[in-house]
Amino acid sequence: MGFKVAVVGATGNVGRELLTTLAERDFPVDEIVALASSRSVGREVSFGEDDVLPIRALETFDFKGTDIVLSSPGSKVSAAFAPRAVKAGAVVIDNTSCFRMEPDVPLVVPEVNPAAIAQYKKRGIIANPNCSTIQMVVALKPLHDIARIKRVVVATYQSVSGAGRAAMDELFSQTRAIYVNDPVKPEQLTKQIAFNVIPHIDIFMNDGSTKEEWKMAVETRKILDPDIAVTATCVRVPVFIGHAEAINIEFESPISEARARAALHDAPGIIVLDDRVDAGYVTPAESAGEDAVYVSRIRRDPTVPHGLNLWVVADNLRKGAALNAVQIAEILVADYLGGRRGSTRPKVEKLQRKAG
Repeated sequence: MGFKVAVVGATGNVGRELLTTLAERDFPVDEIVALASSRSVGREVSFGEDDVLPIRALETFDFKGTDIVLSSPGSKVSAAFAPRAVKAGAVVIDNTSCFRMEPDVPLVVPEVNPAAIAQYKKRGIIANPNCSTIQMVVALKPLHDIARIKRVVVATYQSVSGAGRAAMDELFSQTRAIYVNDPVKPEQLTKQIAFNVIPHIDIFMNDGSTKEEWKMAVETRKILDPDIAVTATCVRVPVFIGHAEAINIEFESPISEARARAALHDAPGIIVLDDRVDAGYVTPAESAGEDAVYVSRIRRDPTVPHGLNLWVVADNLRKGAALNAVQIAEILVADYLGGRRGSTRPKVEKLQRKAG
């Protein structure tokens, strides 16, 4: 059984990755539609190796007959079109922050809380979490299952692709400008990003944290456990693709490095590459184009009774966005819409071969 799928925001970083991921994973599609604003009509996007899709205007598109909408157009656009798509009979899997914290909308990471997908029937909408939250909770889940997490302190190192294609262009142009001694003028980001880091992602809130930092805390509690305390510092770094996180975890009960490593090794969606030698860890550049969440630098934190430190890396456009949404869709069609289940586990062979 195949489905009619619409990809909203098809010309953006995540939209293009959604189309790539659907094709790579052989999602059961009978018909696929690429949607964007009317300004993009006349453009084309690729679907798989051989197919090219014309961009159709979201503003006038009739969603009748559409089964699933994979959406990444920005929060304001999602707020306007998602109810229209649901009313026409589609299930919307939304990658924006628009619906994430609404109590009747499930916020899902398939490796962590797949059962929550069943709640889609309340609103017809499933929310995809923030990219930095996704990779963190994938790593936290197997550890929380064996020792219960009390508190998480995380510092992120987030690539410019998380801010969109224009931010990627800005990193490239600023880097080139510095090499030829041209002036650097930030336009997409608040300060120079080339050869620099910026401790500012999303807007500032009244308590001094940024909204990105707030998202990591509240989304982790909604997805994993409402009793986990999370404090984050989110930083934009001069990397094109791939987010990294230094995570400090305090547990309620003892947990050894060996037990943590074994639990992470056995968990779905995770690759442990943790050799205490030069290059025995994963960096964002190595994660680009890969599906798994990579965990390195597993070590005890001696400053608390039960603590561990982790280094966690993932491709923010794939597992942090497109892949997570497609995995949700795979479970949705197999368990709730009468379709077949494809490969819901990430492909992990490529980086294993590189690291070996």
